[in-house]
Amino acid sequence: MTDKPYSNLNATLAIAKASFRSIVRSPSSVVFTLLFPLIFILVFGFISGGGVISVDVGVAKTNDTINPVYRALKTVSVVRLIHNQTPQEMEANLKKGSIDAIIDIQKNAQPPYFTVNLKHSQASGDKVGILKTTLNNIFYEINSRIPNAPPPAAIIKEAEVKSREYRTIDFILPGQLGFSLLSTGVFGTAFVFLSLRITMVLKRFFATPVKRFSIVLGEAIARISFALIGALFIILVGHYAFGFTLVHGFTTVLSMMLLSFIGVVVFMGFGFVVSGIAKNESTVPPIANMITLPQFLLSGTFFSINVFPAWLQPISRALPLTYLNDALRKVAFEGASLVDVSHQILIMCIWGW
Repeated sequence: MTDKPYSNLNATLAIAKASFRSIVRSPSSVVFTLLFPLIFILVFGFISGGGVISVDVGVAKTNDTINPVYRALKTVSVVRLIHNQTPQEMEANLKKGSIDAIIDIQKNAQPPYFTVNLKHSQASGDKVGILKTTLNNIFYEINSRIPNAPPPAAIIKEAEVKSREYRTIDFILPGQLGFSLLSTGVFGTAFVFLSLRITMVLKRFFATPVKRFSIVLGEAIARISFALIGALFIILVGHYAFGFTLVHGFTTVLSMMLLSFIGVVVFMGFGFVVSGIAKNESTVPPIANMITLPQFLLSGTFFSINVFPAWLQPISRALPLTYLNDALRKVAFEGASLVDVSHQILIMCIWGW
């Protein structure tokens, strides 16, 4: 009777199964993948409003840029004026929530001397109120300089564009999902392969017919499976408990899961690097935090990178988590396809390479 040929596929699946069981039983894995992101989602899910104090305002091509209203608006720190978009791009971005308003200031021959044509959408949220308050303060200052206080020096004419409402959860959840994938990919991979190396389990594996790629693939399958289960859990809790926007429903969920898959694979690459550098388990957290902490803080997890100082924004845009967060938000709220976010996917893949 001849023995059955050795199957690396069966070995890979066995390793994946054993590794998945160990991940599920690990408190730290559950905390970083599910509990920690969920706590932030719960906290921000009960908070209404935009949560990000920055108002992005598109400036129409016909806008009068030499009037005092516009000059005063340029000095307001919370207002970011955008000039480098066509009227069609501004309208589209206004509906998607990428910009908060469009202004077109016109000079009049008689009081009121200036008319601010203000266009906004439901996606603008509370930021329109911030902009209107800012404009009214500017009007008051201008009016106070005019002797004998004539009628208002400037007025606002509003127009609202129909769009989806942009809630806090629509910004926060993709950031927390990205953080969960980053933590799982880096810390989980680093600890498990360092442990296998230190305990000589890898050497024992090498003494068997199992191939090296089967060991790596088995561990990767387990970690990716756990990360995707966590991602699906976060998305569903956000949608059904807090109204997280999924523009195309199930199709959007599938797109987000595919992005999550790409993200965790990229971040596992960082984990392999950490496990190769670290000498023991106590050196893993400092090295891993050097990779994860800057991305957690600077990649638009809690705040848009547009609120950062100009010198810091290029650093933020160089981090892979920034592109994952951006892609997840575009797919979930704007209804972008994977082709539309191919630029973000390409940059993440370059990092993984």
